[in-house]
Amino acid sequence: MTTDALGTAAAGRGGALLVVGDVITDVVARHRGPLAAGTDTAAAIRTVPGGAGANVACWAARAGGAEVRLLGRVGADAAAWHERELAECGVRPRLVADPEAPTGTVICLVDTGEAAERTFLTDSGASLRLEPDDWSDALLDGVAWLHLSGYLLFSEPSRALVAVALESARTRGVPVSLDPASAGFLGELGVDRCLSLIEGVDVLLPSRDEACLLTGLADAADAAAKLSRHVPLVVVKQGAEGAVIARSGSVYARVSAVAATPRDTTGAGDAFTGGFLAALLAGAAPEDAAADGCRAGALAVERVGGRPPMPD
Repeated sequence: MTTDALGTAAAGRGGALLVVGDVITDVVARHRGPLAAGTDTAAAIRTVPGGAGANVACWAARAGGAEVRLLGRVGADAAAWHERELAECGVRPRLVADPEAPTGTVICLVDTGEAAERTFLTDSGASLRLEPDDWSDALLDGVAWLHLSGYLLFSEPSRALVAVALESARTRGVPVSLDPASAGFLGELGVDRCLSLIEGVDVLLPSRDEACLLTGLADAADAAAKLSRHVPLVVVKQGAEGAVIARSGSVYARVSAVAATPRDTTGAGDAFTGGFLAALLAGAAPEDAAADGCRAGALAVERVGGRPPMPD
């Protein structure tokens, strides 16, 4: 199937988007300037629902159109809260309550300077204990597209789940996308291993840093082109510089960012992915879907936390 046909084919199936990935509790600490080592740094602190997979699902649901479902694993400590928060965003959650591990928690340190750049301290908790036993082929009933959070690549149980889900999707002819999720964790996993794990994915949605790490190239466009020799469609997210789209070894579209005044860049890439997938499922061409992704990303950076505003 050509990349131009992916969205049309998915839309023609008339089915849901299934996201498989992490559901996390985010503690967002917004501070001004460098942290003061060994003493206090004033900050505004909020606890909000997050997780790359959950964020993508919520932004896709906000766009309307296809039904959005989510498979994730959380601790029993916060399962009811996360289910409620996802449902309020229009997502149909299927959360596995882990009897041993707590819900994953991420400390998001956000510098309130001009770029609103963030640094994460991550305890993945139950989210990376998602395993093949949590999967059922029936999860793909009525599904037109499967999206996998790249955080699933960073533990043995969830890597095994990725393999099972990919095989199930291939059998049913369901297209699959993946967001690599974390340049830091990718470096620990190793480039060769990552590329082998994502074999069979139809759309790859890395950030600029992730794309450059996966290819060893310094330029995002060059990295996108190289990755598109491994994956049919590659969309590299570049924040304020928009997005680059490549296929068959070359860049074929560049999409401009939407102007925004950043407050918190947490979840901006997830918002892009959710907006992109929702548009692709509606039959949009990849470059038009990327424009929708850029609009969602711009809205995300003007909010605290990684989720969209609640519907009216």
